[in-house]
Amino acid sequence: MRKTLEDLYYGNITPSEQQMTPGSEMEKAVARVASCEKQLMEQFGEAEQTILTKLIRSQHEINGITALENFILGFRLGVRIMAECMDENDGDIRSGGG
Repeated sequence: MRKTLEDLYYGNITPSEQQMTPGSEMEKAVARVASCEKQLMEQFGEAEQTILTKLIRSQHEINGITALENFILGFRLGVRIMAECMDENDGDIRSGGG
């Protein structure tokens, strides 16, 4: 536990920065997106390229916000689960106190 808290303090824990596993489904999907983006950029004029770039940046922003919200929701759920595990009077009929 102390190591995790030290890592958090020193900024060594960054859940949003993860390496893609070579050959993974994620890496393949990212390659497909990059390929499609390149093809569109080659076909579009300057005005369309600007719009596509804005669209891509906006989608990245949405993805970042969604990732943050999902991280927070997951963390909160984990804390609620831990709190329930610590509740000694949770209605367990095996405890005899019921």
